[in-house]
Amino acid sequence: MEVKAILVAGGHGSRLHPFTTYVQKTMLPLHERPVIDYALGTLRRAGVRDITIISNQFIGQISRHVGQGLPGERIHYVIEEEPLGVAHALRLAKPYNENTRLIVYFSDNITTLELKETVDEFSKSSEPPGCVLLAREEKHPEAFGVGVLDEQNRLVDIVEKPADPPSNLAIGGIYLYDERFWPFLEEVEEKKGTDFSISDINRMYVQNGEARLISIGAETWVDCGTPDSLLQASIMAKEGKLNPNPYRN
Repeated sequence: MEVKAILVAGGHGSRLHPFTTYVQKTMLPLHERPVIDYALGTLRRAGVRDITIISNQFIGQISRHVGQGLPGERIHYVIEEEPLGVAHALRLAKPYNENTRLIVYFSDNITTLELKETVDEFSKSSEPPGCVLLAREEKHPEAFGVGVLDEQNRLVDIVEKPADPPSNLAIGGIYLYDERFWPFLEEVEEKKGTDFSISDINRMYVQNGEARLISIGAETWVDCGTPDSLLQASIMAKEGKLNPNPYRN
């Protein structure tokens, strides 16, 4: 089964004002390339060829840059006219991504982790493979979904943005889901309405024993949502630690 990707590039980027008043946040520079090139590079090197990009009123800036994509790719653009939450944004992308396995990628997360092996495994699995969650150790994980571990260090739950984190394991930004993603999303929305968090979907997989955790180091994952982290990522890009290129070396 093909693995497609939803690249979520919406929101106002308020932590990056005043730049995001007139520039889409994924078009801000990381050294010599815009943020979105690094996210797209990760997806492309993983073999993903069908990508839906969700963005706000500045989506034209992205579409002019990315265009129709590379030969053999299918790029779909979806405009989020109002910021009505993650569930609403994802549902806008549903027509292009039904009955498939998915990477849901929040575009300001830049990683050095290569996903090719995981995507191939997902694609070839004869049974629904559950979900894969990327995690990293954070000094201050309060802004993320935080993993709850048992005595054997197994993931047993996820708590969204806790004031008192149960661990320093931040889970957020890049997820792989099997074909049950949309039914799970609808089920969570019916229960929680506007309180929806993508951690609620992750929790369903965790409670079913169908979530796999990939823990990566802090230096291999940067959330580019603040000026300081954007600067950190730019330095990493200049040093060659981040790869925006679509093909594996």
